[in-house]
Amino acid sequence: MHMTQLDIVPFGTEHLEGALALSRQAGWPHRLEDWETALAMSTGVVVLENEKVVGTTLTTVFGGCATINMVIVAEAIRGRGLGRRLMEAGLDGAHGVPCRLVATQEGLPLYEKMGFRQVGDILQCQGICAAVEAPIDVEWMQSGDLPQIAALDRAAFGDDRSKLIFYMKDVGRFAVIRRDGHVAGFSATRPFGRGEVIGPVVAENADDAKKLILFQIAARGDRFLRIDTPKDLGLSQWLAERGLIHVGGATAMQRGGQVNPSPRVKTFALANQAFG
Repeated sequence: MHMTQLDIVPFGTEHLEGALALSRQAGWPHRLEDWETALAMSTGVVVLENEKVVGTTLTTVFGGCATINMVIVAEAIRGRGLGRRLMEAGLDGAHGVPCRLVATQEGLPLYEKMGFRQVGDILQCQGICAAVEAPIDVEWMQSGDLPQIAALDRAAFGDDRSKLIFYMKDVGRFAVIRRDGHVAGFSATRPFGRGEVIGPVVAENADDAKKLILFQIAARGDRFLRIDTPKDLGLSQWLAERGLIHVGGATAMQRGGQVNPSPRVKTFALANQAFG
């Protein structure tokens, strides 16, 4: 069997079209704009076979932790150790800080061998929602709210994702709940895949989280929506009743560091914690 030359090179903007084609072959919903967003926040590598993109990985560093995202190997060249090589490149890009990822069932054995441990289950819910009324105690954010939103996200996520929050203000919309003049919770939406994705959502309790989600649903009319939520929050049935049906899941994993024990209710629209 003839083995072609495979080269691993830094992921640049010239590889975006090839990465898009690869993700479409894998059945992922990403648009070119979704790849552009992920690359703008990350560093990574691609595997090239005769200049064709046949593998990708991205690493996004947030303060003292990192997420590994968009790990894809073309089906035709699987079984040649490329998944491990891509993961090693992803870990190199993290520069030794604790790493998180969201694993499919297929990738779980490799990630466990590389030192990742399971820390939770993620449910993907999506669909077109029936019309709902916007809760009266939720409103769109004001320009001065971003630092408070970033602080709430840091408390929920366990590290500083302010660069993501500030980036999302230009591509999405934030809604907030205020108490005593301060932001007590927030939700975000941004374009993604077939429609829009809701998340992150950070709230003090489940009732607030539901209000923040409903506000985003009310503003989106008949748009296709997706939200990824930790299973242990118990929101999937409530989401299904509003048209966001559980269609799949994945496993949240972490390598190094402590799992954040935040008391806040938190639901993240995750593609590998940020982009998918």
